[in-house]
Amino acid sequence: MANIFPKWSNKVPLNAIIALFLLSSVGTAGVYYFFSPKYTRIGYQPTQPVAYDHSLHVNQLGLDCRYCHTYVDRSEHANVPDAATCMNCHNQVLPDSPQLAPIRESFQSGEPVPWVRVHKLPDYVYFDHSAHVNRGVSCVECHGQINEMKVVEHAEPLSMDFCLSCHRNPAEKLRPLDKIYDLDWKAPNKEKQLEMGKQLVEAWKIDPPLSCSRCHR
Repeated sequence: MANIFPKWSNKVPLNAIIALFLLSSVGTAGVYYFFSPKYTRIGYQPTQPVAYDHSLHVNQLGLDCRYCHTYVDRSEHANVPDAATCMNCHNQVLPDSPQLAPIRESFQSGEPVPWVRVHKLPDYVYFDHSAHVNRGVSCVECHGQINEMKVVEHAEPLSMDFCLSCHRNPAEKLRPLDKIYDLDWKAPNKEKQLEMGKQLVEAWKIDPPLSCSRCHR
């Protein structure tokens, strides 16, 4: 009796198994890589060229955020400090520490320290730091309790839903201007927060935009 199927069809089951294995492997690797904190951002905590402990510098030593991020209240961007800022203290404090060698080298050469960026919005999103911190939005609302972090991590999603929830209900997030950089400050309770927030919204005439064109430029 003649064969109904051609000879090459004998390899179809084996090829199908190999294809399924490769497809599942690629799919698993893709999910593992692109759904990792580096891409979803929440929990992203890269290793920096120089370890910087915010809990030590802010909570224990009392550094104000603006000492290092000098333009956060005057610019769209919260700048990363240069080596000269670090050396203002570290020319006296731990001046020979091996951990600070990249800072000293940067200070001498003028080449920037290759810090790894943690917080990143898409390129099509416009965000002005100064507009927020000068109208009652503290660092912790977007960056989490950063003054308690030994290693900075991406604490909030910074998604469109995250931003719009604040724009729709700003009173829940606002605080007095003298408490913006007091990262441990909290209103006594939710009722007090809403009462104070509504007063600040009215006093400062806060009307956060909800249209697409205000943030997507």
